[in-house]
Amino acid sequence: MCLQIGNKVAVLDDVLKGIVIHIVNDEISVETTDGMVFKFHSSELVKIDIEQHELSKFTDINNAILNEKIAQNPPKKSLFKKEKKEVILEVDLHINKLVKSTRNMDNYDMLNLQLDTAKNKIEFAIAKRISKIVFIHGVGEGVLKSELHRLLRKYPIKFYDASYKKYGLGATEVYVYQNAN
Repeated sequence: MCLQIGNKVAVLDDVLKGIVIHIVNDEISVETTDGMVFKFHSSELVKIDIEQHELSKFTDINNAILNEKIAQNPPKKSLFKKEKKEVILEVDLHINKLVKSTRNMDNYDMLNLQLDTAKNKIEFAIAKRISKIVFIHGVGEGVLKSELHRLLRKYPIKFYDASYKKYGLGATEVYVYQNAN
């Protein structure tokens, strides 16, 4: 960088600004607005072309220079495209959605039926190359959720709480890795 006497400069690793008053080889003397003189190596300084308060004028969206720059550089299209046709398998594990009646079933039987359903759906998704499953298990006492998470750890998948906005607190989203070895 070629600095000259009279240039406004700022120090890179400090809060000092000033004007170049003397140059000897790579040693530059800078006088601050307080009248203090400091010596710096040229690599420690940066030339200030436009003051910060001048740059802040460009925050006005009706600024002519800003509008001209925007017109010259139209927005670029993203190279990444979102896949809109993603298949998400939703599985409701509430017992009343799985059987017509829970008569003659105790809690152990109901939990096993729910976990068997979840296991079958995971294996179906792996076989059919479906990448996302949402298990709706409800909030309750958390027994089904904890047993479901224990089951999910046995598969080459990643799981986490599903969207609170869409499912509330009672759902787990599963991402199935498609190329697991």
